[in-house]
Amino acid sequence: MAVPDLPAPFTTLAGPHRFDAVIENSEFLAFADRADTPGDALAQLAALRARYPVATHHCWAYRIGAAYRFGDDGEPGGTAGAPILRAIEGQGVDHVMVIVVRFYGGVKLGTGGLVRAYGGSAAECLRTAARLQVRPRRTVRVAVPFDAVGGLYHLLGTWDVTRGEEAYTAGGVELDVHLYPEDTDAFAAALRDATRGAAVTDLD
Repeated sequence: MAVPDLPAPFTTLAGPHRFDAVIENSEFLAFADRADTPGDALAQLAALRARYPVATHHCWAYRIGAAYRFGDDGEPGGTAGAPILRAIEGQGVDHVMVIVVRFYGGVKLGTGGLVRAYGGSAAECLRTAARLQVRPRRTVRVAVPFDAVGGLYHLLGTWDVTRGEEAYTAGGVELDVHLYPEDTDAFAAALRDATRGAAVTDLD
């Protein structure tokens, strides 16, 4: 059967990270975190707006594969969200949301100053954040009769896989196994050996 292409591997953040700076009396609090959907990203923005309701601006950008958006939140157009997005792209990370919260300190920074402040804060936040390499896995549906379940469980314990929930049928057990693409053929062969040919997968 035809196997759909998987997304390419990418580098994202291992967890939330923060970087603070004071520039001409204004405080810039930069927050970065992984976001796998636009909804994830906008939920992070809503949470920070609720956490810092009196901040002057909450400027942001996300990049999730080919999808991206940014917002200046009242700063002059092109001085906040776009520089944050360029910082994300410059750091080579994906599936990332960055929000820079500003508390105005009474000194106007000008267009160039704002670009440097927002872009620089975002870049430094990302530069100092722990990163994570993500390699998408392929999902293989496995069906095993009850008398071969022991062989399946032993095999799962010796491979780098993640497993979905089991479903019990009249003849045995079915479950999804998530494998790295390069492991699928060898896993299928090992599964046949472990179950004496009784297992069935959607690779067959």
